[in-house]
Amino acid sequence: MQNSALQKDMAQRGTFPSMTENGSYLTADEILSKPKLRAGLRTISERMMERFLANPRLGRALGSHQRWLLSQAAFALHLEYQPGVRDSGLTVGRLRDLITANSAASRNTVLNFLEEMRHYRFVRDIPAPEGSRGRRRLIEVSEIAEQAMTDWIRANLAALDTLDDGDRLEALEADPSLFRDTQPVSARACLEDPAWLEPPADVGLFQWTDGGGLVMDELILRIGDTPPNEEGRICVGAINVRKLADHFLMSHTHLQRLFRKAAEAGIVGWSGARRKADLWISDEFLGNYQRWQSVKFSHIDRAFRQAQAKRRNAGALHAVQRWS
Repeated sequence: MQNSALQKDMAQRGTFPSMTENGSYLTADEILSKPKLRAGLRTISERMMERFLANPRLGRALGSHQRWLLSQAAFALHLEYQPGVRDSGLTVGRLRDLITANSAASRNTVLNFLEEMRHYRFVRDIPAPEGSRGRRRLIEVSEIAEQAMTDWIRANLAALDTLDDGDRLEALEADPSLFRDTQPVSARACLEDPAWLEPPADVGLFQWTDGGGLVMDELILRIGDTPPNEEGRICVGAINVRKLADHFLMSHTHLQRLFRKAAEAGIVGWSGARRKADLWISDEFLGNYQRWQSVKFSHIDRAFRQAQAKRRNAGALHAVQRWS
């Protein structure tokens, strides 16, 4: 039997899985309905706190939604580099085009972000080969930044496993190359999805603020599984805003302003005199945050399942070639 005919026969019999089929990935609605969603969010918040403590400057690179979008886009371009393919890899121009096409940030913000990443040596410029006039200079992600992004994908897979007792993280550890196919696909999907690109207004109040994502992780860890009271409020416990600002390398004024705006919007509040009372967050706010995070989780899960299908396809093709 010819190779093509055998491949067609295997596909018809289901031996050749489709890379685009739904498979077992979780949709955003399915994730939102999972009883263990709060536990899943705590899983990733714990991992992010560990990353921040290990390298605070790098942790801050994912500390706001805009920085998250910039970091994910830059890393996706880095992983998509193909030697010999002119229009591949991370450059200032490609990152600018990808980010501005989705209105995720301005051109100047992209330039400032890359300059900061160079300053902390999270990226480095690759000298252009001799005789390559007019070629865009490639930018390479450092080993430290690559490990941080790998850990971020691992954290999200661990969170997904928490939801359905899955084995995604175990599969990644068995085949680390799955990371290289998962990150670019999930990053681009998130960048193109308005439901993730533009968080709900109450969630955005924290996420668009520099360092606000870290503050949100802290709140998620503190509430645990505490249910809302009759007023729809979930107790966080005592919070010292000044100490929290110091911990996350934020200015006191900056964080105090964030909590003041959140309180004015009814997102958070204090159950008594502010300096002695416990902080609470609204159940509606937590619900919006869970819904928003579910969008990202679903894109990561789908990208990971596609990466696994790609490996199965490659293995089946190899088997076909050996049989023929």
